[in-house]
Amino acid sequence: MVQYNPKDWITFIFRFHKSDTFRQLLPMMIFIGLYTGIIGYLEIEYWKLSEQSHVKNITMMHGMLGFVISLLLAYRTNTAYDRWWEGRKLWGSLVNNSRNLAIKLSAILKDENDRHFFRKIIPSYASILAKHLRNEETSKMLFEGLDLEIDHHKHRPNQVAQMIFHKINDLHKSGKISGEQLIILNTELQSFTDVCGACERIKNTPIPYSYSAFIKKFIFFYVMTLPFGYVFSLGYYTIPVVIFIFYVLASLELIAEEIEDPFGTDANDLPTGKIASNIKKHVEELI
Repeated sequence: MVQYNPKDWITFIFRFHKSDTFRQLLPMMIFIGLYTGIIGYLEIEYWKLSEQSHVKNITMMHGMLGFVISLLLAYRTNTAYDRWWEGRKLWGSLVNNSRNLAIKLSAILKDENDRHFFRKIIPSYASILAKHLRNEETSKMLFEGLDLEIDHHKHRPNQVAQMIFHKINDLHKSGKISGEQLIILNTELQSFTDVCGACERIKNTPIPYSYSAFIKKFIFFYVMTLPFGYVFSLGYYTIPVVIFIFYVLASLELIAEEIEDPFGTDANDLPTGKIASNIKKHVEELI
């Protein structure tokens, strides 16, 4: 996730980050510029269309459709941001529940071996969940000092959650945890799976294909028809104008695409790895 100062306007305007949409759209912007230049040359120099040509009136279509495309892009961006923000709230919930579980276990458990087990296993859940959402392989280096066998062909977060609950149940059977304490711990244990399921819902349910494809086609054909009408009033200045309009519209769609899956490795995705590291740090302080 990109760290920045929201009050530093100069940096925003003149700095191009590696994930900036300008870099991604540059080849297409060059193509749009060449295309607009060709249309302008044909209309002005080759066909020599007059001001009375009906082609000039095509701008009426752009005026009517401009409001529609703005509504579509606003809805698209808001929907994508809602998914990103919901993912952030879920990981914030995971942080709090991990802390609460560690605080309760630190007061309940007296045996150092039991405390050591939970000191390692609780942060491991967050680390495995982060890798699970990014479809990455889970390294055994995560489990240093703890003997865990993770089957990569099965649901990895569920395996860790199962180990935690089995350990809690064994402690209950051995009398180290009472029935009342078991009930108190159950809320945090259940919340781990709830967070995982909600994150998977966001990841595995993208915006419907037909909706996303329609927006892209709409933007493309809207921009490709702009030069025909604006050449009469702007001449060759139509080239930078059309390029800028394409940049604005396409950038909104690119931003929405990037943040609708907030658990990936893009620059604007959630820093799940860093959050997992913070959970590890806080749990080790508490237990």
